[in-house]
Amino acid sequence: MKKDIHPNYHFIEVKLTDGRTDDFQAAHFVIATGSRPYQPPDVDFTHPLVRDSDSVLRLQHTPRSMAIYGAGVIGCEYASIMSNLDVKVNLVNTRDRLLSFLDDEITDALSYHMRQQGVVIRHNETYDRVEARDDGVILHCRSGKKFKTDVLLWANGRTGNTRDMGLEEIGLIPNQRGQLEVNESYQTALTHVYAVGDVAGPPALASAGYDQGRFVGAHIADGECDWSLIEEFPTGIYTVPEISSVGRTERELTASQIPYEVAQADFKSIARAQITGHTVGMLKLLFHRETLEILGIHCFGEQAAEIVHIGQAIMSQRGEANSLRYFTETTFNYPTMAEAYRVAALNGLNRLF
Repeated sequence: MKKDIHPNYHFIEVKLTDGRTDDFQAAHFVIATGSRPYQPPDVDFTHPLVRDSDSVLRLQHTPRSMAIYGAGVIGCEYASIMSNLDVKVNLVNTRDRLLSFLDDEITDALSYHMRQQGVVIRHNETYDRVEARDDGVILHCRSGKKFKTDVLLWANGRTGNTRDMGLEEIGLIPNQRGQLEVNESYQTALTHVYAVGDVAGPPALASAGYDQGRFVGAHIADGECDWSLIEEFPTGIYTVPEISSVGRTERELTASQIPYEVAQADFKSIARAQITGHTVGMLKLLFHRETLEILGIHCFGEQAAEIVHIGQAIMSQRGEANSLRYFTETTFNYPTMAEAYRVAALNGLNRLF
């Protein structure tokens, strides 16, 4: 028998793994169930040589070859990992370039270095069917191409964990990706039900989910929140070399007709990179030609996900505090990777006329 429900509370029934149920009541609920790899129904994921981004971690051996279907963040990261383990990798991309949401110059550099590592990249390919055999897996593409490898890694999308939760019964309808629509306070169509993390959709980053959870906790406790989350989350992609960016790309600035200039420093000219031997990479700052406001930061190379935060702190400032001149007028420790900001800023100012 269900417990009496508090007049201001709502009720949820949870089914336990042993078949029993437990009842909970509260004024608010937060859905933070995350996501899982998308598995199309016509692909046999029970076959030991067909893996997704979770089950591939349970491989008991290092295969000689692997086809990775899907060249998003996860697909590119696994391509880097496997190629550095001397696995022959076919990276099959459904789009015309890798990671198209990033700056074009960064993705061009990633493509180049992946190929240098032995990764074969195939763009604009869509699978037709997957043929799993005892001695390997054949990925048949609609173009007529076939890729036979020891293992197939399916890395084409993720799905929010909302299936069989009974959400439809209370009027919450997940979208085709299993995600819930939320407002700026992460409330669903039912204002007492919140959703955070992957299940709430983009940016689907662990760092963003952490802050969304804190925000919702404050909103529930106080009925409002006197601080807001940043609109532009930094992106960290752990390929080899790694990538990180925050803000707008050249493509976006051009489309918006914003007059910008590029400030760039190659890691090969930074003393710390020379000392550590990590000379592959660059730091790229996009700034407004007239105000010198920093509009975007894009980094490719060792420690990129750490380096980007220095520029992010300045870019988040308002008014004149957000200026390329901060980096030209600040003394950086030597030798450090942070010094790349000074080098890039000086190069950028020299491009103005």
